[in-house]
Amino acid sequence: MKSILKNTTVLVVTASLGMTAMWYPAFAVAQESAAAEAAQTETERLNAWFEAKHKEHLERSPMAKTARGIIGEDYGRWDDNSPEREQEDYERSQAELTEMISSFDYDRLDDEGKLSWRLFEYRKEQERARWPYRDYLYIFNQIFGLHVTAPTFLINQHRISTEAHAEAYIERLNGFGAYLDQGAARAKAAYEKGIAPPRFVYDYVMDDIDGMLEAAPFVKSDVKTPLWEDFLKKTEALDLPDKRKKELEGQARKALLEGIYPAYQRLQDQLARERESATDDAGVWKFPDGAKFYAYRLQNMTTTDMSPDKIHELGLSETKRIHDEMREIMRKTNFEGDLSDFFNFMRTDERFRYPDSDEGREQYLEDATAIIDEIEGRLDELFITLPKAPLEVRAVEKFREKTAAGAFYSAASRDGSRPGVYYINLYDMKSVTKYGMKALAYHEGLPGHHMQISIAQELDDIPEFRKSGGISAYSEGWGLYSEWLPKELGLYKNPYEDFGRLSLEMLRAGRLVVDTGLHHKKWTVEEATDWLVANTPVPRDAARRAIERYVVMPGQATSYKVGMLKIQELRARAEKALGDDFDLRKFHDLVLRSGAVPLDMLEDIVDNWIEKGGA
Repeated sequence: MKSILKNTTVLVVTASLGMTAMWYPAFAVAQESAAAEAAQTETERLNAWFEAKHKEHLERSPMAKTARGIIGEDYGRWDDNSPEREQEDYERSQAELTEMISSFDYDRLDDEGKLSWRLFEYRKEQERARWPYRDYLYIFNQIFGLHVTAPTFLINQHRISTEAHAEAYIERLNGFGAYLDQGAARAKAAYEKGIAPPRFVYDYVMDDIDGMLEAAPFVKSDVKTPLWEDFLKKTEALDLPDKRKKELEGQARKALLEGIYPAYQRLQDQLARERESATDDAGVWKFPDGAKFYAYRLQNMTTTDMSPDKIHELGLSETKRIHDEMREIMRKTNFEGDLSDFFNFMRTDERFRYPDSDEGREQYLEDATAIIDEIEGRLDELFITLPKAPLEVRAVEKFREKTAAGAFYSAASRDGSRPGVYYINLYDMKSVTKYGMKALAYHEGLPGHHMQISIAQELDDIPEFRKSGGISAYSEGWGLYSEWLPKELGLYKNPYEDFGRLSLEMLRAGRLVVDTGLHHKKWTVEEATDWLVANTPVPRDAARRAIERYVVMPGQATSYKVGMLKIQELRARAEKALGDDFDLRKFHDLVLRSGAVPLDMLEDIVDNWIEKGGA
């Protein structure tokens, strides 16, 4: 007897079992098929809704569209950075969560749909948790202050390949002053609430602005201010009559002189007034509800409920473990002395440094590129899915190198017009080392941020909102894991290179200690710097700059080690459970093809994979 269900055979049983038992397998298959179809339909409906909401968000952000390589009618505009717009965006965003819950049935989603639901819900919950503290991160600071991120946006993301694009650039130059003024107004409002940075932050920001204003066309100088230099370079490449190019240059020059220059001067005046009452107190404990804000930041950055004290203790225990591994390196190199002596040797021996010259900087970039090229040829041994976007190594631009981070990654555009970029800060050549450059390149480039972010952006089978928007514990945890992973390929070819890996891991362990020290235990900048110098090979000047970064990015520094430890823990769990069936390439594919997720969701993904036998 054949079932009416295609390819389903009905089992013939004895009469004593009855007709119900006889037909049960067919009904079971029918029910399973119907459930699968319903799940697929509901997931497809949800994904379509996600895409519609994503497009709505993009349409409200000209800058986000530019970053994605989308050029539309609003190419010449800035985002609205007013408190009123922020309130409106927040209310719209929170309403989306209510709409999703009321419009879709979670139980009818497939596994991927359920993950998207949970991640969307998580992001909205984090947004709600952040809302009371929306003014608590300094709008103007030495790492990501608006005074440098706005020009950097134009320089790195506003491309000019047509006359219309150049006109849009000029439109943005004309609107730059109003955009900066919005940021200044918000910084002033925060200052009046008691959210003021320490004195050194004012000094850095004001120095940055001075550097941009003490250049052409603002003053007579052979040095051009970055926006002027960028516009001239981009328009020079256009296929336009010289007369039209001169007209465009004149319009840009006017916008710089009449709009941008006075806006920066107004900001300088405001910052000078605020600086008069600034103190050296560095931690967020000084803010209204500072302890609650820091607890939120730790939860947001680590995606765990670890307390400041628990994170501090984790940092101390990891410090002890890494120090013991460093002593093994000392023994392998026959170094005589204690660990402090070895740190000093690694800080000062010239064999580990590049010359402080243009030639030395160029050589560093060449060597870093060679490191990327080498591991790119080995990626198939560790990964199934590889990024399509190209990767470049560049020095941080002159106008922001004095205060920018030591190294960072800028994602490729979705349309392929802009590569991913591993930026290395070569302002102070004493702070970059030969022994540490491999681990740094692996972290920022391959198999680190470039691979993780590019793969997420290039996935076709997840909603668009999951392809962007970082979760620090995941992304930085992957970055730190990516420093450790090449050791399995033998790419750290001598003890000093392996020490470089350990020195960067030690820095991240130390961040657990000094970040909680600054913001929870009320350490001063000097106390935190002293701890870092005593426990890592980082030179004192570089250690001081690192501490100053943690001051303006509370909690973020704790995400690296917490994330790495979780990825290592999940890998070890899978290896033990699956035994010979464990496939490292499949494990990495599982982690990367999920997009950025909180650590508890990553754990669920891996546990589910283990239950299915690692298939």
